[in-house]
Amino acid sequence: MMKEKVFCGGVAIGGDAPVSIQSMTNTPTADADATEKQCRRLMEAGCDIIRITVNSEEAAEGFAKVRKKIDAPLVADIHFDYRLALAAINAGADKIRINPGNIGEDDRVKAVADAARKAGIPVRVGVNSGSLEKDILQKYGRVTAVGLAESALRNVKRLEDMDFADIVISLKASDVRMNSEAYRIVNERSSHPLHIGVTEAGTVNRGIMKSAMGIGSLLLDGIGNTMRVSLTADPVKEVYAARDILGILGMRDETIDIYSCPTCGRTQVDLERIVLAVEERIPHIEKVRKNRNSIRVAVMGCAVNGPGESREADIGVACGNGEGIIFSKGEIVKRVKEENIVSEIERMIIDYEKI
Repeated sequence: MMKEKVFCGGVAIGGDAPVSIQSMTNTPTADADATEKQCRRLMEAGCDIIRITVNSEEAAEGFAKVRKKIDAPLVADIHFDYRLALAAINAGADKIRINPGNIGEDDRVKAVADAARKAGIPVRVGVNSGSLEKDILQKYGRVTAVGLAESALRNVKRLEDMDFADIVISLKASDVRMNSEAYRIVNERSSHPLHIGVTEAGTVNRGIMKSAMGIGSLLLDGIGNTMRVSLTADPVKEVYAARDILGILGMRDETIDIYSCPTCGRTQVDLERIVLAVEERIPHIEKVRKNRNSIRVAVMGCAVNGPGESREADIGVACGNGEGIIFSKGEIVKRVKEENIVSEIERMIIDYEKI
């Protein structure tokens, strides 16, 4: 189902817009300087939309200060106190994230909806498995995909009944299967754009695995308009992980897709070191490379499958005994010693231009 389009600042969500990447600051918002610095790091990493918690009057004041210095779209994350949502809207928030179920009575929700309508900004209805309404928990006996979907659609209807339509929906669980099922239910029953993700996914390694499965499976079926990879880590790592997921699925330009063989007894170089070194250089390479199109880079460990795989990539290296044969656009370019492979691949990515 084609989703309606809303705008968070200058970033479109829904319709024919590409899937946008979000992350959330984890600095105390009252510390405006620290929050601003983290926002800039997120922007440099490729974050399209930044969410900032506004959980106190001091945080609202900090949000207002950050807003004056950061051009990226900013989402104010609100729980319980609708007055903080109003303060964030007055400060220039590009979107408000609320769970209407914990905001309170209709008059409070309506106050937020009216202010958002006047400001011309969307509201994200965010439902999590940890914040379901008591009657829904009693109805199903536990947290379920159907219950998550029911909660989200109920709260969306509250806003719609208040004549507010610029809505983004999220309904996240830490259980990947439940998460996926809930999104699929809502996708079939609503035309509002979807913010997808797996909440409380965990630390970097496990969190990326859960997010790749949960988010990737939805994206492959055309579900999802904006996304966040939730990690117990530096938020910048969330952005890199999101970029990787979209790049691997062929849904985002400007990506460097590195693939390498699993190694075997034929490998005669330290292939893992080489690949990790190239990956570690990607943030720097992205900032300085000439061409912004996506690039496929093959780093192969031996002469059996290596040359063929390397020729299929935009840039490739097939390693031999202490050396590497470098390919570009399917043609052999040169041979380099093992210690020079990383620097040569980096240089070629920076200078590479599509045919």
